[in-house]
Parts: sequence; structure tokens; C-alpha cells
Amino acid sequence: MDSNPKVASLAARLVEPNDPRHKRTSSDDEDDDEAIFAELEAEIENDSSYSMREQGLGVLRREMDRLKDMRENEHGRYSEVSDEKEVIRITAREPRCVVHFYHPNFKRCEIMDKHMAALAPKYFNTRFLRVFVENIPWLVEKLAIKVLPCVICFMDGVAKDRLVGFEELGNVDAFATAVLELRLSGSGVLQRQQPSGVNQIYTVSSSRRKGEDDEVFDLDE
Repeated sequence: MDSNPKVASLAARLVEPNDPRHKRTSSDDEDDDEAIFAELEAEIENDSSYSMREQGLGVLRREMDRLKDMRENEHGRYSEVSDEKEVIRITAREPRCVVHFYHPNFKRCEIMDKHMAALAPKYFNTRFLRVFVENIPWLVEKLAIKVLPCVICFMDGVAKDRLVGFEELGNVDAFATAVLELRLSGSGVLQRQQPSGVNQIYTVSSSRRKGEDDEVFDLDE
């Protein structure tokens, strides 16, 4: 199929719906997405190929539903979850999830919060959340969490990596968010761009990264 530069450009904006350079509200995000989808729909409807037009419109509707579902599930935001069962459900269901296990009395947990909040809108395809350790005693024991802050990366229900304290971040409080970003990227849990169906129809090239298996988070044990 021939590529369509305008469709490719619009589709690229959809796979990174939250621009970290601009502060936007949830309403702004939804309005912007709807505007992009409207442009894409008009562009696809003008395609001379009937089969490509029908396929493109079908994929477009599915992509809109997918992004709506992700936004409703707090993607693009750093949120707190207080229910232990909900934490288990999220980490088992989400393809990519970064969880900060914290305690409010720890200054370094507060520092970690700041950096996690900065990364969440940048990596829309990854779910970011914080959990107060006193609310999740079973998980704390199950995951052998003994030192805070503790950040664990989950991929498809598997604990791929963990970051304990600041030793791997230079062991200083004033580390840059980019240092944490680089460290977490090594596990593959951060995926800045995910190809959409619209991209694939119009032959937009893309790449995916894979992480290596680490520890299995088996909820049945």
C-alpha cells in the first residue's frame, strides 16, 4: 500500500497523546484526540481505494476505543491505589506497569514521587502508580519489600525489574529524572511509542523493544 504522509503524521500524534512539554487537563486530552481522529477520518474517507478506506475507518474506530479505555484506566497519570486486590489486578492485567511502593515518612519516597509523576505523561503506554506499603501487607511480604523507596516494573503480570533506594541513581537525592528514565528503560517497561493500526495500514515504520525475564509474580502461590 502507498504511504500517506498526512495520515502518518496524525497517527504518530495519537501514539504519544500526552506531550510532556505541555500541561493539559483530561478534558484537553480528550478534545485533542477527538480533533485528531476527525482529521484522520476525513483523510481516510478521501482515499481513492475503497478497501483501504473501509479498513482504515474500522481500525480508526478501534484505536479510538483503545485510547479511551487506556485514559479511563489512568494511563498518562501517576495515581495512587490503596486497595491491595486492586494493585494485584492492575499489575496482572496491564502490559506494562511501574509501581512505587512508598511510605510518607521517607523523604526519598517523596523525591521518587516527583520523578514518577514527570515520567507518567511521557510514557502513555505504561501505567504508573504509587502504593502505601501499610495498605498492602500481603504484597510487601510476597515481593520481599524491605527497603524504601522500592520501584518494581511489571510486564504482563511478571515482575521484570526492581529499583531499591537510590544506589543505582547515583546515591544522591538531586538526581535528574532522565537518570531514572534510563534505568527503567533497561527493563523494557517504558515504551514511548506503540504502533497503531492506522500506522500499519499506511506502512509507517515502527519498532518494539523486548525486556528479559526476571522474577515471576505468581499470584496463585
